Amino acid sequence: LKSALKKKFQCVFEGIAKAGNPTLLNQIYTELYITEGGTAEVNDEHEVRQIEASSRKPDRPEKIIRQEDIFKPLPGRDQPIRTMLTKGVAGIGKTVLTQKYTLDWAEDKANQDIQFIFPFTFRELNVLKEEKFSLVELVHHFFTGTREAGICSFEDFQVVLIFDGLDECRLPLDFHKTTILTDPRKSTSVYVLVINLIRGYLLPSAHVWITTRPAAANQIPPWCVDIETEIRGFTDPQKEEYFRKRFRDEEQASRIISHIKTSRSFHIMCHIPVFCWITATVLEDLLKTRDGGELPKTLTEMYIHFLVVQASEVKKVKYDGGARTDPHWSPESRRMIESLGKLAFDQLQKGNLIFYESELTECGIDIKAASVYSGVFTQIFKEERGLYQDKVFCFIHLSVQEFLAALHVHLTFIDSGLNLLQEQEAISWWFKPSLHQSAVDKALQSPNGHLDLFLRFLLGLSLQTNQTLLRGLLIQTGKSSQTNQETVQYIQKKLNENLSEEKSINLLHCLNELNDRSLVEEIHLSLRSGRLSTDKLSPAQWSALVFILLSSEKDLAVFDLKKYSASEEALLRLLPVVKASSKALSDCNLSKRSYESLSSVLSSNYSSLRELDLSNNDLDGSGVNHLSSGLNTTHCTLETLLSGCNLSERSCEALSSVLSSQSSSLRELDLKNNDLNDQGVKLLFSGLTNPHCTLETLLNCCKLSERSCETLSSVLSYQSSHLRDLDLSNNDLKDGGVKLLSEELKTPHCTLETLLSLCNLSEISCEALSSVISSLPSSLRGLDLSNNDLLDSGVKLLSLGMKSPHCKLLSGCLITEDGCRSLASDLSSNPSHLRELDLSYNHPGDSGRKLLLAVVKDPCWRLDTL
Repeated sequence: LKSALKKKFQCVFEGIAKAGNPTLLNQIYTELYITEGGTAEVNDEHEVRQIEASSRKPDRPEKIIRQEDIFKPLPGRDQPIRTMLTKGVAGIGKTVLTQKYTLDWAEDKANQDIQFIFPFTFRELNVLKEEKFSLVELVHHFFTGTREAGICSFEDFQVVLIFDGLDECRLPLDFHKTTILTDPRKSTSVYVLVINLIRGYLLPSAHVWITTRPAAANQIPPWCVDIETEIRGFTDPQKEEYFRKRFRDEEQASRIISHIKTSRSFHIMCHIPVFCWITATVLEDLLKTRDGGELPKTLTEMYIHFLVVQASEVKKVKYDGGARTDPHWSPESRRMIESLGKLAFDQLQKGNLIFYESELTECGIDIKAASVYSGVFTQIFKEERGLYQDKVFCFIHLSVQEFLAALHVHLTFIDSGLNLLQEQEAISWWFKPSLHQSAVDKALQSPNGHLDLFLRFLLGLSLQTNQTLLRGLLIQTGKSSQTNQETVQYIQKKLNENLSEEKSINLLHCLNELNDRSLVEEIHLSLRSGRLSTDKLSPAQWSALVFILLSSEKDLAVFDLKKYSASEEALLRLLPVVKASSKALSDCNLSKRSYESLSSVLSSNYSSLRELDLSNNDLDGSGVNHLSSGLNTTHCTLETLLSGCNLSERSCEALSSVLSSQSSSLRELDLKNNDLNDQGVKLLFSGLTNPHCTLETLLNCCKLSERSCETLSSVLSYQSSHLRDLDLSNNDLKDGGVKLLSEELKTPHCTLETLLSLCNLSEISCEALSSVISSLPSSLRGLDLSNNDLLDSGVKLLSLGMKSPHCKLLSGCLITEDGCRSLASDLSSNPSHLRELDLSYNHPGDSGRKLLLAVVKDPCWRLDTL
């Protein structure tokens, strides 16, 4: 079995079906970005939309899974993983991932605790729809070595079953009505076997791995899946790694990587490994033939070049290496592309990505012709042979199908005047804009953007420069500059209709394909000159501003709304930028409507927001409740919430529910300038002591008295508390409060490392704090006693604690020469632990200063800051 799988998977063709030079999988394989998580929701948006949204997610500390570890329990989880569902858009690398996993096992590189891996594809299983097998017979059928070895039982072995391509499944997967089957030797329909394997009734000891595109993931009920993973494709460093592996010439690789970074469309699409391959194929050819000339700048131009490269390869093979300057298109290859374009368009409308004989027949292509096409255009159209010689065909990627579909609509209109998008009789050439306008309307009507990329290609094909590249395939072209200008105006008119973020961004990509960047450049110019006035922006200009900011790494690192406009309208218009930013600052008198919108950002699967600063907004009441609903969702990844926003104690109940939430990732909560009072802290207590609470920093709980210290001391001693930093500035805790806190600071469970600004304390508190900083179990490393009347007598008491090797850091205020003498004397007995000493706003006098400086000059000292 290992030998057969090694032979099957050691080479990849990166999109090539039969011909071409195979590449060793181990040589070209680049680690994919696989993360745990996902949702039971169905995402049926166009996959380029999904890629565009996920491309803005920074490389962050998510639960990233290495391919060889996919069935190993995750940290903090004891339960074994039986069934895993891996989602990813078309061409992202799902199949190659399963092949690499299998190959590593077959080559004895990983997972040697597994005895058998059986990789199935739904394409192959579809062919057996009418057949009956037992599980043992099915395995014998696909993996003949097991039959020859006489293995008829798999219960005693560690087995991994892979089912690749759920989105291509044509078996009736009804998990509620299908009969339960537990006997691996009983014959039944293939779909019954698949369902019972996934449900765990059949071969319960096996691992099952299913891959799918996102839109089909809901075919498997959530209760059948132990873990859901997502392939995000290539991160930015992985894109570079791919091109440097593909192009050994360092200068050439650098030029290609640099070129991709200049185009937002290319940069986004290169998250998909197949697009990286298409790009590499085109640019490799152009760098050979253009000698440093211009490279493609739009997606349409890239795909035209890809088609032309394939046509010229066909011509070289068929006509004994004809000169590359000859026309690329023979009448035969033109007919083939026309047929493939019709197939692409007809099946795109139906949502089909793989084609069996019935679909081919509907488009007027017989099986024999389809085999010829796949043999000629090997890198565009693939034939896959299943059992019993049944054949399955597909385009190498959805985007290639969309390009050829657009080419078919364009060619049909030019040749006959027929607008396939309006489904009507031939119309006059002079009404050509109606083709583009009807395409724009049709794409905008699609709720999930299924025609987004098709529209970009169709509009791009109307450019004269692109039509020149297709000479020989296009028998006639038309003067398009006037009609294209009308299309540009129509798109700009649509952009002023307050469309959704995704639709607006796609229309701006469309303008780029039409080589019109006037709208974006106008906003760019205003930004550079500092004269951008958001009061007068039209919806189209707002969309252009969003488009620009989403392309800016600097603006997405920290997005400060005040830079553009401190208004609620600006926040609502720029919400896509907030969602894509790591940190967002908003000081603009927000209302209930704004908080509802911010909550939707926090709950979005594609949100990158880690820190949200809502200082100086009135957040009390409904504002906190709206935000809490977003903060409580599984997708929310916010880690820092800064909210000096007029909160009262009644807001604390909502915040407590957030801290208690199992999905909360909140690490820092800043509550400065709020009137929480003691009752508010009491309400927060249930959240702070919840085992799910991950809060590490709690800042500026305001208007607290010593009564709150009892509550806080309980939090500090709680075994599961993660609290590391506690800032109690501007509170009236007094000496009694400090005494309560001190007792818990000495307990083994207390993890607090920094305690800041205990206010209104006297020298009485210093004795309690001295015992804390000298205590063996104490983890306290930082103590800030600013603005307290400790006096010299208090400092003398603290100095006794500083003799202990467990004291690390002290900042103190309001001491005189006498206090400095105590510090100098006692610190000299333990010079190596103190890192920072702040004596600002004190009166040490000249002699006190000299005493301290003499100690600091001692070579044993390691003081960093005085």
